[in-house]
Amino acid sequence: MEETRSRWVKISLIVSVLLLVVKFYAYLITGSTAILTDALESIVNVVAAGFASYSIYLSSRPKDDNHPYGHGKIEFFSAGLEGALIIIAGLFIIYQSVYNLFFPQELDNLLEGILLIAGSGVVNGALGYTLRKKGEETNSITLIANGKHLLTDTFTSLLLVFGVVILFVTKIQALDSIIAIGFSAYIVYSGYGLVRKSVAGLMDEADPEALEATVKVINQHRKDTWIDVHNMRVQQYGGDRHIDLHLTLPYYLDLKQVHDEVEELENVLELDWPGVVEVFVHADPCIPEKCCHYCQIKNCSVRKFEMNTKIDWTSINMSKNQKHYHDQVK
Repeated sequence: MEETRSRWVKISLIVSVLLLVVKFYAYLITGSTAILTDALESIVNVVAAGFASYSIYLSSRPKDDNHPYGHGKIEFFSAGLEGALIIIAGLFIIYQSVYNLFFPQELDNLLEGILLIAGSGVVNGALGYTLRKKGEETNSITLIANGKHLLTDTFTSLLLVFGVVILFVTKIQALDSIIAIGFSAYIVYSGYGLVRKSVAGLMDEADPEALEATVKVINQHRKDTWIDVHNMRVQQYGGDRHIDLHLTLPYYLDLKQVHDEVEELENVLELDWPGVVEVFVHADPCIPEKCCHYCQIKNCSVRKFEMNTKIDWTSINMSKNQKHYHDQVK
């Protein structure tokens, strides 16, 4: 899996460098600020791909004494850097576009520039789609971020081509700066999205998708002896997933039986995830006076109250730091 990540991020770097040359050539022969927006974003692609290559390498290293939770968070730095560079490039282009409104430059060879940008956009689109798909398969936020960025770049490139075609037909030179400003605003917005996601990961913000996936697999393998699961926390760093939870078991189980139940739950969670999974389970004994009402164990010899309900396990009640008998309190 790590080899797949590394291979595709290197391909992304090579392609980004080649497209950077093509787009700057298109800018040099046309003098179009709108085309410059695409060229500058390609610089971001190259820098981001280079940093992504390093982050993929670092995140694949095993945990050590200084990094007991592994190195997966480096991928959040990669996505954040990419977003920050996108924002800087977008703001620079806005400045350049406003300047060109007052001091317009002569535009040449627009048709050739259009063809070069269109071809670059198609290549970026194919690569971006592949990177996002491989990122989802390998649970790599870096590949996903890089893929989404390239797909965004493709979308803006194709719209840019449309705008430059209008400029080519109408000969209204001011359209060059207006188009560039519009695309720059979109670029800044997309960069903000990457930075926002990066900060969320570094701050250990709750990951709804990872939590829902964990809840789903536990429900699929739910056992009657697992009376309830609560205080569950799920964090994902790159391809690593960390899960903490409390598992309520019958109080009369001996230590070996408790260990076997905990191990079974851990195996269920580990086998469901293609990457590295670290599971910490805290076992709690049931409280007959409070748990019997929803305990699903049939013919329980120590039952004190009749079972009268079954509590659905959801991401909401499994995340609470309390046993599920609280759900019975009206």
